[in-house]
Amino acid sequence: MLCRDIMKVIEATYPKHAALEWDNVGLLVGRTEKEVKKIYVALDATDEVIARAVAADADMLITHHPLLFSPLKKITDEHFIGGRVVKLLQHDISYYAMHTNYDVCGMADISAAILGLDGAETLEVTDEESREGIGRVGDLTSPMSLQSCGEFIKEKFQLDSVKVFGDLSSTVQRVAICPGSGKGMTELALEKNADVLITGDIGHHEGIDAVAQGLAIIDAGHYGLEHIFIEDMANYLRKNVEGIVVESHEITHPFQVI
Repeated sequence: MLCRDIMKVIEATYPKHAALEWDNVGLLVGRTEKEVKKIYVALDATDEVIARAVAADADMLITHHPLLFSPLKKITDEHFIGGRVVKLLQHDISYYAMHTNYDVCGMADISAAILGLDGAETLEVTDEESREGIGRVGDLTSPMSLQSCGEFIKEKFQLDSVKVFGDLSSTVQRVAICPGSGKGMTELALEKNADVLITGDIGHHEGIDAVAQGLAIIDAGHYGLEHIFIEDMANYLRKNVEGIVVESHEITHPFQVI
């Protein structure tokens, strides 16, 4: 199957127009006419991921986070981003990114389903017509302590630790979840009467300011929540693209807590 045909399959479910204006999604490196027999799926196009894709003899690499955001004035191996582009081109790997379009059309519902949220609704609406957008807010099946909720998140997302802002003995039931970077979601979570916001990339001031307004925070990490993309997208491709081998990168957190 050609790369362009695989793109059509992907974009039937995760259309590029669903991405936010600042984003950079779609085919970013390589040929649309590339014959694809194997696809490698990962969260980020790191040096390790590209090397694994090359070693796996992949014809196409699909990631959640785009390798390219800012325009490049030159593409050489003198810069780490340019070096990655060069390696992809050298090995004739077509590279495709699906970022906020996947957040809107996949990540939000999947994360809510993992938590079993009742009455889940969109946290941040990005399309007024469809009412779709980033994140979800809904109710846990039963109330629990903030500490128990933290343990619940660790279990559901296969995490060793989470960072919690708030009174661990307080009771939570209404949950807002925004995989990735949700530091700007505090006001929306409060507007929708959430007891706790589950997200990543929360800084010191965002955390304490949220608690001061009555919102607990569970920071499960940017990668910690978004790694669900890898398995979900790999399964989607296996189901919808016939005759293609799909290999996925193992869950590898980018840092360690010691």
